[in-house]
Amino acid sequence: MSLRALDRALEAETAALAAEGRAKPPERVITGYLPPEGDRGPRYRLQGSERLFLRMNANDYLSLSHHPATLRAAEEASRELGVGPGAVRFIDGTFAPHVALEAAVARFLGKEAARIFSSAYAANLGLALAITHPRTFWIGDALNHNSIIRAQRIAGVPPERRAVYAHNDPDDLGRRLAAVPEGIERVIVVFDGVFSMRGDHAPLAAIVRVLAPHRERYPGGLVTVMDDSHGIGAFGATGRGAAEVCGETADIVVGTFGKAFGANGGFVAASAAIIEALRQRADTTIYSNPPGVGDCAAAREALRICDGPEGRARLARLQELAGRLRRGVSALGGRTLPGTHPIVPLLTGDTGRTRRLVEHLHGREILATGLAYPVVPRGEETVRFQVNADHTPADIDRVLAALQAFRW
Repeated sequence: MSLRALDRALEAETAALAAEGRAKPPERVITGYLPPEGDRGPRYRLQGSERLFLRMNANDYLSLSHHPATLRAAEEASRELGVGPGAVRFIDGTFAPHVALEAAVARFLGKEAARIFSSAYAANLGLALAITHPRTFWIGDALNHNSIIRAQRIAGVPPERRAVYAHNDPDDLGRRLAAVPEGIERVIVVFDGVFSMRGDHAPLAAIVRVLAPHRERYPGGLVTVMDDSHGIGAFGATGRGAAEVCGETADIVVGTFGKAFGANGGFVAASAAIIEALRQRADTTIYSNPPGVGDCAAAREALRICDGPEGRARLARLQELAGRLRRGVSALGGRTLPGTHPIVPLLTGDTGRTRRLVEHLHGREILATGLAYPVVPRGEETVRFQVNADHTPADIDRVLAALQAFRW
């Protein structure tokens, strides 16, 4: 059969995205890594270029993806048990490193149990499938991650059984709760812990207070779900994320090993009953392979590092460097958001300006991410910088010098 007709249609749709300024640029291919040396942090080589780039758009907040201990753990586990599980979990695809990592995550977050997935995206999808029934109502933050929004649709939640509250606005959340229709038995309130586009965090303590008067209203529970993929490991004095910063926790926590821990895979941490429901009902773990044992061993070692003196030191350095960048951006007259998270947004407010600034930075051997509508709301176009623990003060100053040289 010919694909000519479909090809033409998809080419036209892709061209329309480009005309709207929404198309993704060509992917840059990383071909080399140089470890930190002297006052210089890590540098990367890109395909087609001999230049060395400072990467200010990596999720590797604690700089553990090249740590000797995580590399060693991944290699040893892979040599012993192989690079892939060879099956899904319930068909003898569960290996000792999977179980050990789940226990370590549960201990780290103070939950009864945890379940790992191939990614945090898959974790959100599986969770929604497992805890949604026909009389479930979902309420989410307006700036929730795409995976949270998509999860509700895949779980078959119709528009009349979901609502959105204004970003980080507990009062509006309270109004949405008051408007939940009769006959609903279970309500899920879902939000990011740290919001990936801005680096701000959910007001978790205020959310818990707003929910308190409604807790007995629903026989199937009023439950909080927090996806703290950008927070866990990178936020708070001991890396416990938004819960540590706010002094409260969510009933169910979703996270990833692919950011602060420098490995791969995602997880859900909650009660033992919820984790068993995931094992029985979450299609994205039942019918999909788990992460390889190498990823699991590396992630477990990263958790161990994060929970010790070296992790505390890396977190403190991360906060110091992020503060240096925030203060520098503000001193240059740039618009950013307050906070201590290593995501430092520079709000440009314009798609064209965002694109030009990203190109300008690339010309000065700095990799940064430009965010435009619909990834962010119109008027909040942003260049997002992400600080890593192996960056240096000289790296931050290099970024600030490049921003100062930009023609706004």
